[in-house]
Amino acid sequence: MRMTVDTDHPAANEPMTAQMRLLIMKDRHRALDDELLDLQLQPLADQLYIRRLKREKLRLRDAIEVLKDEIVPHIDA
Repeated sequence: MRMTVDTDHPAANEPMTAQMRLLIMKDRHRALDDELLDLQLQPLADQLYIRRLKREKLRLRDAIEVLKDEIVPHIDA
């Protein structure tokens, strides 16, 4: 039996690259956005939970920007 190697997903013991972390964070940000949209359509949605999700989304947005700055070096003009 021949085994295939999945090069898109590293083994659990391999460190994640900055690009991998960025993709995961962007996916989570998108998922939070979708969840917030669904919750805001419900008339009796838990407002405290919605505020928590919004804060988490903002925190993720800031972390994504920091990580982008680490990945793309600044060029002095």
